[in-house]
Amino acid sequence: MTMTMERQPDFAALRTAMVASQLRTSAVSDARVVAAMATVPRERFVPADAAQFAYRDDLVTLGGGRSLNLPIATGRLLTEARLLPSDRVLLIGAASGYTAAVLAELVASVVAVESDAALVAMAKAALGANDRITLVEAPLEQGHAEGAPYDVMIIDGAVERVPETLVAQVGPGGRIVGGLVDRGVTRLAAGRRSEGGFAMIDFADVDCCRLPGFATPARFTF
Repeated sequence: MTMTMERQPDFAALRTAMVASQLRTSAVSDARVVAAMATVPRERFVPADAAQFAYRDDLVTLGGGRSLNLPIATGRLLTEARLLPSDRVLLIGAASGYTAAVLAELVASVVAVESDAALVAMAKAALGANDRITLVEAPLEQGHAEGAPYDVMIIDGAVERVPETLVAQVGPGGRIVGGLVDRGVTRLAAGRRSEGGFAMIDFADVDCCRLPGFATPARFTF
């Protein structure tokens, strides 16, 4: 009897193709972001049976109703965040840990918040020991006030609103980027926190994963 081994995809080639066809053609123009995404192996941050799909321009199902964000969405958010090597970053929606791993190549420290216990376990296994990353299991909408103030907050997915609880964890002048759900359409947006207030401005219509816990409270009508 002849046994055949299932051939593994060439992940390095897929990673190179992702950079060439998805990032460089979609305004992911920060060379440091591109280099980090060309280095971090996305296939480690998805279930084994989904590894072959890790570099597609699409959401990758992680389980529990959650997905790994599209490379384009994450790349655009990190580019718009104008990241500095000295930045302390609050990441909302750590999922399986991929974006935290990319950020660890770019900034001084990352506090990555995830509410799903199974995803936290997946992220810990995929990330291994990394002294730049602190994984926090907590409701996404609560963030991690103990580590505030942060220089940057990245919401790696789309939410209906950014609660003041999170905004308050970013220092004055700090940058906030994330996806927003606007009448059923997801858009990427960016803003800065000032002493006088906070607002985000859309900069791209890009599909991205939707995060739980941020639904706008229903209004009563009479």
